[in-house]
Amino acid sequence: MAAIRKTRTFVSDSRRMVLPAAILLLFAANGIATSQTAQSGAKPTQSSTQASAQFQSLSKRAMEALDSDKLKESIPLFRKALTLNPRWVEGWWSLGTAYYDQDSYAEAELAFQRVVALDPQHGTAHAFLGLCEFELGDDKAALHDIEASKDLGTNVDPQLRDVVFYHEGVLLQRAGRFVAAEKPFASLCEENGGGGDVVRAFGMTALRMRDRKFPAAGSEAAAVSEQVGRAACAAAQKNYDSARAQFTSIEGAYPHFPYVHYVFGRVLIDAQDLPGAIVEFKREIDEGHDRVLPMLQIAAADYKVDPATGLTYAQQAVALAPQLPFAHYLLGLLLANTGAEPKAIPELEIARKAFPDDMRIYWSLATAYARVGRTQDAAKARAEIARIYKKTAPREEGAIPSEQQDAPIHVTDTAAQGPKN
Repeated sequence: MAAIRKTRTFVSDSRRMVLPAAILLLFAANGIATSQTAQSGAKPTQSSTQASAQFQSLSKRAMEALDSDKLKESIPLFRKALTLNPRWVEGWWSLGTAYYDQDSYAEAELAFQRVVALDPQHGTAHAFLGLCEFELGDDKAALHDIEASKDLGTNVDPQLRDVVFYHEGVLLQRAGRFVAAEKPFASLCEENGGGGDVVRAFGMTALRMRDRKFPAAGSEAAAVSEQVGRAACAAAQKNYDSARAQFTSIEGAYPHFPYVHYVFGRVLIDAQDLPGAIVEFKREIDEGHDRVLPMLQIAAADYKVDPATGLTYAQQAVALAPQLPFAHYLLGLLLANTGAEPKAIPELEIARKAFPDDMRIYWSLATAYARVGRTQDAAKARAEIARIYKKTAPREEGAIPSEQQDAPIHVTDTAAQGPKN
């Protein structure tokens, strides 16, 4: 098979990831074998009339043109063959890759939509469909299909995996799901150290920027986001000494930039430096850009080691953001830990309404109910734990696990923003 010598570049809003076009041809040649549930797409599945000599001739010529790097010639041949046999999955797949390589994203999107309609388990087709939707500006659909591709599994090519991870991170960042967005960027840093765009996007994510474009070159925001991205990459690689040194330098140069202290604090938590992290969160509170998030971080960090201090910060967070169920959850935990179960229960019940399938909340409520003598309510809470466990746990024999008293509490996207409707 002839290989295309140029490179295939995914471009949108100055974000670039490179994938050799030869890989696209390899996917096209492999066709439906890239799916976890491979089908024999080359053989028509309709009547013998549709599997006529005309279809056989067109499909053969189309595949030969594709294999010979004659993409423009292959497209009309595929379209004619697909008119005769619209259920030819490999034909739609190959047509989609040919259009994609020509930057014809709208046409490629339609072809990949046909692939996933005919073969819903084709993870790689979901990935390419998501990439087309990204280029066409349909972020919601793009994120849905890219996440579906990860659930289903894709071709194992590492370059495709990197492209999917990068675009997933950008889409999550744009959606304001910053904690989730950090995971694919961290994976890219761990695997290959990240690239320029990965570093910048990681920095924007850590600093909770939802902008669709990178900050203007030469601006303070551009300098800070790139430096924070490098430091975050170092932390993702578990090189905490380097990350600490870089953040110290960033703080010295940009002490008032929003979320710089907050990001450093989160890195220090990962580095097991809880006292240092709390210092950074307090600095972020003093800056006044966003006081609730660092307050929640301190309350979560102090949940076991200093519940009295944590309680103060949880109370302040609830006062500033009473609409945030996670703040009520933390306040309830800390009230219970300081012996104020009657006050803790209403706070935990607010959290339960927002997160009806969170086992941790029911554990806390069951304990608090039992301590104040509400035995029936405690039994109901334990029954809910059994229900959730049965629904979410692996189907294995064994008792329901007891509450993990020492499990850390993480301030996730849902914690920071509330549950999605």
